[in-house]
Amino acid sequence: MTEMKKTMLLCAGSVNPALADGIATELGVPLGNVKHEKFANGEIYARYVDSVRGADVFVIQSVCAGNGYDVNDALMELLILADAAKRASARSVCAVISHYGYARQERKAAPREPITARLVADLISSSGVDRVIALDLHQDAIQGFFDMPVNHMTAMPLFVDYYRKKGFDPEKLCVVSPDVGRAKAAKKFQTLLDSDIAIMHKDRPRHNQSEITALIGDVTNKICLINDDMIDTGGTLCAAADTLLARGAEAVYVCATHGLFSGPAYDRIEHSNITEVVVTDAVPVPLERQTGKIKVLSIAPLMAKTISCVYENTSVSKLFD
Repeated sequence: MTEMKKTMLLCAGSVNPALADGIATELGVPLGNVKHEKFANGEIYARYVDSVRGADVFVIQSVCAGNGYDVNDALMELLILADAAKRASARSVCAVISHYGYARQERKAAPREPITARLVADLISSSGVDRVIALDLHQDAIQGFFDMPVNHMTAMPLFVDYYRKKGFDPEKLCVVSPDVGRAKAAKKFQTLLDSDIAIMHKDRPRHNQSEITALIGDVTNKICLINDDMIDTGGTLCAAADTLLARGAEAVYVCATHGLFSGPAYDRIEHSNITEVVVTDAVPVPLERQTGKIKVLSIAPLMAKTISCVYENTSVSKLFD
């Protein structure tokens, strides 16, 4: 019996086409032809124009707002694209999720709350997805919500390279965790940069509002690097920067994988005491906003290498060796 030839098909959701184009360019393959539409009542429609029979389909989508879609549209479109590929006899479907929406509710912090991170995982599994490639999930434990392989990638090496090239004196650097939950990631960042470390503690009286209540570590005359997984309204980061400067820090830099920049975030950051904010293109940032204090790094090379490893059945962990 003749062995069937493997075929890779990259297709893009509507939210972050620039990232999908970058990944396709890195891989040297074209994006699949997908017809995207919305019905008059707002329902999502997607159809593969060309055959996907027997192909390994990689659906690239950021589950966030962007390009005229809101976060719910983005999630629904991902599910529809997966379902369409499976029903069209694709050999496998891999969801390449550069931002995993609804991840902040990964546990019950109060009575009668949902666990939306698990709900989204169940929806993705039910849609026909066989594997997930994710980037800097809000909590590592979210991988366990899937009964399928999950390749959890991180943009941390990208930030490490960026700050090394800036030529900062390691003895003057201090990596700052914005809360206790990010302490483990901050420790990895600090080890890679060979710097000092500090940890902040914050309380959240309500959603999208936080108060810095404590700082563990000495930041006097230090260049502080706050590393987080996402920036939403920016209130926490601006308050953290003010606290660090009040404690004697020389300057405050911020890096985060996902720049959601909701509501007043852009104005807050522009008028804050933060020297620079670096994010990735995992979430689309309008070109007109990529000025002043905000800089965007591309994760397309990392995601392209990951897709290549998955497609060729080689080790993904080697990318971080």
